[in-house]
Amino acid sequence: MSKIQPYIPIKLPPEGIDWKRLIPLIGKVHAAIARYDGLLQSLINPAVLLSPMTTKEAVLSSRIEGTQASLEEVLEVEAGLEKDKPESIKQDIQEIINYRKALLLAEEALAHRGITLNFIKQIHAILMESVRGKDKNPGEFRKDQNWIGRPGTPMEQARFIPPNPMLVDEFMEDLVKFIQTDFDDPIVQLAIVHAQFEIIHPFRDGNGRIGRLLIPLFLYSKKILSRPMFYISEYLESHRQEYYDQLLFVTEKDDWQDWIEFFINAAIEQAEINYQKAKDIVNLYERLKPQFIEKTHSQFAIPLLDAFFQKPILDSSTAFRLSQIPNRITGNALLKKLENQNLIILLNPGQGRKPNIYALPDLINIIEGKKIL
Repeated sequence: MSKIQPYIPIKLPPEGIDWKRLIPLIGKVHAAIARYDGLLQSLINPAVLLSPMTTKEAVLSSRIEGTQASLEEVLEVEAGLEKDKPESIKQDIQEIINYRKALLLAEEALAHRGITLNFIKQIHAILMESVRGKDKNPGEFRKDQNWIGRPGTPMEQARFIPPNPMLVDEFMEDLVKFIQTDFDDPIVQLAIVHAQFEIIHPFRDGNGRIGRLLIPLFLYSKKILSRPMFYISEYLESHRQEYYDQLLFVTEKDDWQDWIEFFINAAIEQAEINYQKAKDIVNLYERLKPQFIEKTHSQFAIPLLDAFFQKPILDSSTAFRLSQIPNRITGNALLKKLENQNLIILLNPGQGRKPNIYALPDLINIIEGKKIL
């Protein structure tokens, strides 16, 4: 028998929150998120401009679970450069693509509905489509006992054992009811929701990613963000051990206070990082716009620039389609002019029917926070 038994979550909300300690943090986090959302609202098409940031969030959230694929590898595979990638990386990349797809479809769904049990199940089914874990009942709550520990660890040596599967539906119903309430502060509420979801661990696989995916979706559903574009996995991935420990202390020590403070501090720092990256992306776009126009003298200059911001690595055929360039001769001539001016780089020359693959290195370097290309 295991020395530790399946955990029984508390009824939400937790008691004994020290609001006096939280008030300064609450003011800071709302100011930081509002500043970032103000920038979001000023963008004509944030989905295009911030598309690489969404992909980066998917990369980092999956990396917390052990995947190894990088942003550059995801962009390369989507552009058709996949033949030299090992199968494990291809699997990682499909998980990342699914994460992004789940986020986009969830945003559409939240335009006319709230966060419900079916909603959570549906985004889980999308997340697990055609990837590792696809045989673990995607979109359905678990019917067996799971546990958390090092890979291969028996339940007797588990770090944490989530609730009995017979109780998962009940605890998830309580969680969704709590999500739908008007709590004293929505960011504190979100901290509680995220921890409780990870404690319940309602699915056989993919719980961490769904739990983090719910963060921007919650902020969007509560109208704190105008779009569900909040990329907190960067902070959580770089503070992974503390993230795990703080979640564990909630169950071991009933320490909700330290967890909530950790989460709010993560949101403050990440909001500032998101703001700066988004601002850098906007500044790059505004700097490149006149250059694309001047160097091409074409009506397709801005649509082509938009295509590169949507997909910083892309093949010429995709570039033509996204920018609605009517023929290859015109399109290839425009890309050649941009390449000659070092505004884009030729990443992989085409052969036969395979198109050239180009990259916008300045944008990739902003997203990665360092020089990659």
